[in-house]
Amino acid sequence: MSTTNLKDSDFAPWLEWIDGQYQQMLDRTIELSHINSGSFNPEGVNSVADKLIEYSKVLDAKVEILPVAPFKHIDNSGIEQQLPMGNAVRLTKRPDAELQIFFCGHLDTVFAIDSDFQTTQWLDDETLNGPGVADLKGGLMVMLTAIQALERSPFADRIGWEILFNPDEEIGSQGSAGFIAEAAKRVNLGMIYEPSFPDGNFAGARKGSGNFSVISRGKPAHAGREHHLGRNAVRAMCDFISALDDLNGQRTGVTINPALIEGGGANNVVPDMCLSRFNIRLEQPADEQWCLDNIQIILDQINSRDGISIQMHGQFGRKPKVLTATNTKLFELACDCGAQLGLDLTWLPTGGCCDGNNLAEAGIPNIDTLGVQGGKIHSSDEYLKVKSLTVRAKLSALLLMRLATAEDLSWLDKKAPAN
Repeated sequence: MSTTNLKDSDFAPWLEWIDGQYQQMLDRTIELSHINSGSFNPEGVNSVADKLIEYSKVLDAKVEILPVAPFKHIDNSGIEQQLPMGNAVRLTKRPDAELQIFFCGHLDTVFAIDSDFQTTQWLDDETLNGPGVADLKGGLMVMLTAIQALERSPFADRIGWEILFNPDEEIGSQGSAGFIAEAAKRVNLGMIYEPSFPDGNFAGARKGSGNFSVISRGKPAHAGREHHLGRNAVRAMCDFISALDDLNGQRTGVTINPALIEGGGANNVVPDMCLSRFNIRLEQPADEQWCLDNIQIILDQINSRDGISIQMHGQFGRKPKVLTATNTKLFELACDCGAQLGLDLTWLPTGGCCDGNNLAEAGIPNIDTLGVQGGKIHSSDEYLKVKSLTVRAKLSALLLMRLATAEDLSWLDKKAPAN
């Protein structure tokens, strides 16, 4: 992966330019953090999108606003709802360049519009606490600054790129997954700006994930006079969850988490409806069918009972991200760039999943934790190590310039999806 008669010192002017962007990156991260963009707050999500379009004007890219389909959700009464989503935004530049790179970062956070966690505060001189400062609003600033550094350099014409800002990553990218799949047909590699591990290392292989809702229905009856005529939906659900949980430990890398159960009502009525929700994580694509087959056996057993019905909704929204040789080479190049910046980086497996799973499913090598250093994400203790804004922007910028000047990129040829 040598460069064309260039040394890394030849990239120094554009990396040094990033030093002067620190205050702007920090100010904009705070500005975005103060806009609530919980996944189910489309107005807030669109406000963040508008800010990013404003910040991106300097890139002189084509901008598209992409409506996202409503989120399908089974409510606690067992009725399917369609919840409105914010828009996605796509920016593109030089679509005819030989090397095409896909950038992605999400607009939404896990913090609802009525959350108590809405503002930032300093924990110390280098640590900022706030909603989305690490996941992923700081990462958005890292991405845009790195791309701007590339665009200022003499190497920019060698790379075409597109950015997707999506509104629903925190709830599985149900509506925006199609945009990622479309992009995969056009690009050679992906750069996604989820936060790194707290120590700066990358996430490598990722588990896949599925989210499911189950509804059991029975027959109501007076619990005293006619208990024998009732069919208890809560009992049926308890049996389902018990059998479901017993699948844990039966297949390596598969974990099933029963997360919620709700049903019934008055003490003197046999309950006729119960709902539960659960999540599955798995390491290999073949694990999906094993899970579905075994769950179907449980469902069939309960459905065979007199007066009881049980139905499952949901799907595996993200396939496991199994690293290919090509993806490993991309990690090696990124870690080498880190070494040039004085960083000792590697990549590690994780049970979490993100849009990197979606891109990997389409056969596109990617690094999905190019964002900031921070931690305690998805909690009111979420924090950002603010100096990492500069460091991580330089890391991405150097990676881009190394790719732009590489003599041989045949290892990036797109492969057919592995699953």
